[in-house]
Amino acid sequence: MIQANNIHKYYNDLHVLKGVDIHVKKGEIVSIVGASGAGKTTLLQILGTLDRASNKEDFNLIINDTSIKSLNDKALAKFRNEHIGFIFQFHQLLPEFTALENVCLPAFIKGTKKSEAETKAKELLDFLGLSHRYNHKPNELSGGEQQRVAVARALVNSPGLIFADEPSGNLDSESAENLHNLFFKLRDEFGQTFVIVTHNEELANLADRKLTMVDGKILI
Repeated sequence: MIQANNIHKYYNDLHVLKGVDIHVKKGEIVSIVGASGAGKTTLLQILGTLDRASNKEDFNLIINDTSIKSLNDKALAKFRNEHIGFIFQFHQLLPEFTALENVCLPAFIKGTKKSEAETKAKELLDFLGLSHRYNHKPNELSGGEQQRVAVARALVNSPGLIFADEPSGNLDSESAENLHNLFFKLRDEFGQTFVIVTHNEELANLADRKLTMVDGKILI
């Protein structure tokens, strides 16, 4: 699902990623842990195609058999929309839209018909226990409910790969445990591959593999 080699990232003189290699199999749940500043989020953003490696020529990033560095910006945006879902610590829901509308947004960007997008969004919200929240706006939802809406949004285009950056960081312990269990249920139900950056040791240890980053590198 993911094959990445020799990823470097500089911010001016700061060398954040120092030749990272990472391979993730289809259907695998991989956690990435490490101290703040180790480069975890930067790596996730590059793997998720939200940012590019600094060494544009001599690195390799293949996702689902597609070479990412060969794609121009327009093709990359299309690939990201169709193949990758994102779940963030701060759910990034749009406050003016309902739960249903927030979930539908990636499908609308893809060009899916409104009726089809809403049907899929409702199926996901039902699966996540939010059938009674279709028309509620984010400020009318609990933190756990908002994060589940964000999960549904990440899944609406049926991507094969989900990136999660501190997904339970703002949740109470019960909501965090429910979210963690949900990831494994989703993997078993839909076959998604998950790469999760987290400080939550319980979640990290549940993963199929736990990778530790130190000073811009993954420890072997």
